[in-house]
Amino acid sequence: MLKVGLTGGIGAGKSEVSRLLVSYGAVLIDADRIAREVVEPGTPGLAAVVEAFGEAVLTESGTLDRPKLGSIVFADADRLATLNALVHPLVGARSAELESRAGAGDVVVHDVPLLTENGLAPLYDLVVVVDASPETQLDRLVRLRGMAEAEARARMAAQATRAQRLAIADLVIDNDGPLEALEPQVRKVWDELERRAADPA
Repeated sequence: MLKVGLTGGIGAGKSEVSRLLVSYGAVLIDADRIAREVVEPGTPGLAAVVEAFGEAVLTESGTLDRPKLGSIVFADADRLATLNALVHPLVGARSAELESRAGAGDVVVHDVPLLTENGLAPLYDLVVVVDASPETQLDRLVRLRGMAEAEARARMAAQATRAQRLAIADLVIDNDGPLEALEPQVRKVWDELERRAADPA
């Protein structure tokens, strides 16, 4: 099994890279998806978040109001740290459980947005970083996701810098250009991952 950490700044295009890798045969463990699962209604995770942040972070139907919670934590580093301390151990445990089900020859890709920030690179055989300039990230967040520019900048500022991400990268996928330029790069990375999975030495 080859354990790969995949990361990139918000708006860098990591989700598209994940989708392509899965289409080639990767086993994907998506930390964002798991982070949503562990705070679904009725879970200990949601109960802990409500205890820390109050019932104002719930919708009328009792689910987590993610935009509301995001507006709180991305404006306050201490509160973001509190949230991460609650959710990350739950995500880690679930990720390990899913990884244990993969086959010996599989390429297991852990899609982890905060891989750099949380010093997780040593957990993986190699790290792939999806890279885009801050200008490109901001444009995508505002134009494609409909974020207010101030919110987009706050989200970006809460993450590692571009230089910090590149410093831990074993392989880099440049996603500063159009979508059609992405696929050949991801295919090349996949070929390398398969080669390493077949010959770990």
